[in-house]
Amino acid sequence: MECKENVIHYLSWGFIVSGVAYLLQQTRTQTPYGRYVTSDGTPGRTCPAKLAWFLQELPSFLVPMLLLLSTDTQPSLGKDLLLWTFCLHYFQRTFIYSLLTKGRPSPLYIVFSAVVFCSVNGFLQGHYMLHCATYDDAWQTDIRLGTGLLMFFLGMAINIHSDHILLNLRKPGEVVYKIPKGGMFEYVSGANFFGEILEWCGYALATWSLPTFSFALFTMCSIGPRAYHHHRYYQEKFEDYPRSRKALIPFIL
Repeated sequence: MECKENVIHYLSWGFIVSGVAYLLQQTRTQTPYGRYVTSDGTPGRTCPAKLAWFLQELPSFLVPMLLLLSTDTQPSLGKDLLLWTFCLHYFQRTFIYSLLTKGRPSPLYIVFSAVVFCSVNGFLQGHYMLHCATYDDAWQTDIRLGTGLLMFFLGMAINIHSDHILLNLRKPGEVVYKIPKGGMFEYVSGANFFGEILEWCGYALATWSLPTFSFALFTMCSIGPRAYHHHRYYQEKFEDYPRSRKALIPFIL
């Protein structure tokens, strides 16, 4: 398949513009998810958490894999990076995390929006890495590749460990929120968000391209404000919440 350069270009800039717009929107209104969902008593407007996570994350894994399986591609660094970073992350989120989550039901329109985004992004990342990205032999020893992969896997470890802490905060049947402790939560309120942002910044650095940068920026703009919302929630709810803990970036923000 030929590289669809114009499609890649427009989708990448679309992510950048929409990411900034979404960031600005979240400074005025709060996206209704998790603890911020308000029930109006109307049935059929939400989706169970486990199913919601599975449905909304699946396209990010499935679309690149379908592109890979339907294309006769030669072994390449772009293909390896796609499989062992992007697809690896979404395999964990789709088939492992979705079974473990104990979150609240998600509004259907949030699930639908996530499915659309993940489908488009799955195509963007998959098509670019399989059919457009070219890396010469020198890239394999480039500091950007090594540093980016280190950031990615460190971020993935932080993300998974932080989710593990959150999943085990409450005993079966409990619905109250507690202060998360341990790991990166000793430094930031949004440790899971910090880990995921670090992942995609590392992915963008290792691949050094507009499509991967646009996805990393969109991630920062979409989940970065959630860390701030959580931080403010904890500060208002718990009088003994650690004053030294930041919202998203350790010691800084």
